[in-house]
Amino acid sequence: MRILIVSDAWAPQVNGVVTSLAALVGELRGLGHQVKLLSPADFRVVPCPTYPEIPLVWDLWRVGAAIRDFRPDCVHLATEGPLGWAARGWLVRRGLAFSTAIHTRFPEYVSTRWPWIAPRWGYAFLRAFHRPSQAVLVTTERLRAEFAGWNLRRLQLWRKGVDTRLFCPDQSRPRPLHPVFLFVGRIAPEKNLQAFLELDLPGEKHVVGDGPQREMLQRQYPQVRFLGYRHGQALAEAYRAAPVLVFPSRTDTYGLVMLEALACGTPVAAFPVAGPLDVLREGLSGVMDDNLRTACLAALELDRGRCAELAAAQSWRASALEFLALQALIDGEALLLPEVADV
Repeated sequence: MRILIVSDAWAPQVNGVVTSLAALVGELRGLGHQVKLLSPADFRVVPCPTYPEIPLVWDLWRVGAAIRDFRPDCVHLATEGPLGWAARGWLVRRGLAFSTAIHTRFPEYVSTRWPWIAPRWGYAFLRAFHRPSQAVLVTTERLRAEFAGWNLRRLQLWRKGVDTRLFCPDQSRPRPLHPVFLFVGRIAPEKNLQAFLELDLPGEKHVVGDGPQREMLQRQYPQVRFLGYRHGQALAEAYRAAPVLVFPSRTDTYGLVMLEALACGTPVAAFPVAGPLDVLREGLSGVMDDNLRTACLAALELDRGRCAELAAAQSWRASALEFLALQALIDGEALLLPEVADV
């Protein structure tokens, strides 16, 4: 099958969307499918205002030709950015079927950065984008119920996975004398990183990642070690070296870093919100508490072997097969899409 995936998020960006798509593409190709990922790397771009790490495609008139030249059997739109909107418009005008995905809580992210923009406007934006989609893929049943409450339709479950060959425990590593509490992710407002940095905890705090708040937070918290991005084995080693991963976000739809940490045997401390509630098993692989310090200290006592055991069942191959099963629900030939009403 010839599969086209369209995404505004792609390397060299470092985030959960890129990680998920890279794993999906690799698994689909390993299963014998022809896969093309249409991304900002294929076009001319400008940096996103306030977040220059994110490139925005501006020569969008070339999108249709790129889709036509590949002649896909199925199309999946992974993001709601300019590239996704351009592909959506081209497909809708020709009555062609496609699937979409919701990877982030976009309305809450927008409200975090610009509080005067109410979440209902963000959900109106999501409804407009996803309305013609034949299948809107979401990561958990909790998210499916939540998004259905905002009148999003045709929601289908597509679970994420973890590379258990890379992210695996090291049984020979001794337990550190001084605990290291680790954060991994974008250093941006929506990640709520300051909730972690302000905690009074024993040992050290390490931050792996980068983003628009890094310089400010490094100045504000000089006692914290900001390590920048880590990839591959270096990232796996960072997880293994930490007794606890701290996940302070209240808005993530899932949080792949939690699954990566668990696969390395590292328990998670988090707030009891969607994302952690879907990934963690309370008292076994993580501790969730409205008092994040309490969660961090309790997570130190969890069994690392049990964490790795629980994460090992969620592979990227299983995730890719689930994606293919959902694509099979959509006829790859041209068909008449449902009427697209105004928001």
